[in-house]
Amino acid sequence: MAMKKIKAILFDLDGTLFHHLPSSGEVFMEYLRSLGFQISDAERIRAEHWTHYYFAHSPEIQADSKTFGDDSKGFWVNFARQRLIASGIDPVRSAEMAPSVSAHMSKAYQPETHVPEDARTLLKFLKESGYMLGMVSNRESPYQEEMQKLNLDCYFQFFLWGGEINSFKPDALIFERALELAGTCAHETMYVGDNYFADIVGSQRAGLTPVLYDPSSLFPDADCTIIKSFAEIPALLIDVT
Repeated sequence: MAMKKIKAILFDLDGTLFHHLPSSGEVFMEYLRSLGFQISDAERIRAEHWTHYYFAHSPEIQADSKTFGDDSKGFWVNFARQRLIASGIDPVRSAEMAPSVSAHMSKAYQPETHVPEDARTLLKFLKESGYMLGMVSNRESPYQEEMQKLNLDCYFQFFLWGGEINSFKPDALIFERALELAGTCAHETMYVGDNYFADIVGSQRAGLTPVLYDPSSLFPDADCTIIKSFAEIPALLIDVT
């Protein structure tokens, strides 16, 4: 089998290099349990899958954004309602609870940004090894200042965000623009991200080599390479086929 050499490694930002602790899902589930709900592990995972799907520029979030416009409170109440349903709670009950759940999340979800130490070790190794490194995020606005504050900006040759070109993962266009910035072909480029629906589906669609960062085993059956630690990536670069 012919071997292909990876020349560039592109990374997702939120959920991959940036971890928000505690996570939104943890705060959400903790609150439901405090209300007396017994959420099974299967229901928790289903809710996490839905949340990942929803924020992968899904048709649903696009429709909700148009419906609610500048009404951010209405958007988040509606989001809470859908998240409750995904957690196995009756739709009628979910609609009744959504305002109070949304209000709680607004107050209680105040995470800190954490960068895994093995991510820093990996980025240093990749840069010293001569790989082209880029960042591709679905954010609406620039995030370089955050990267600078966490001393991560020095590793990357470019930063790309969806709002910059009005294209969001899993759209192929944002990956095609990333390849232009990297100066590499799709088959020479690896993409690492945590959201199966945005990162893996999108990078596969654009012809890149996808790697799912999934330390919590949310997507154990994903049709791609799965890693639980960034320390696993160097071995993937030796014999990528």
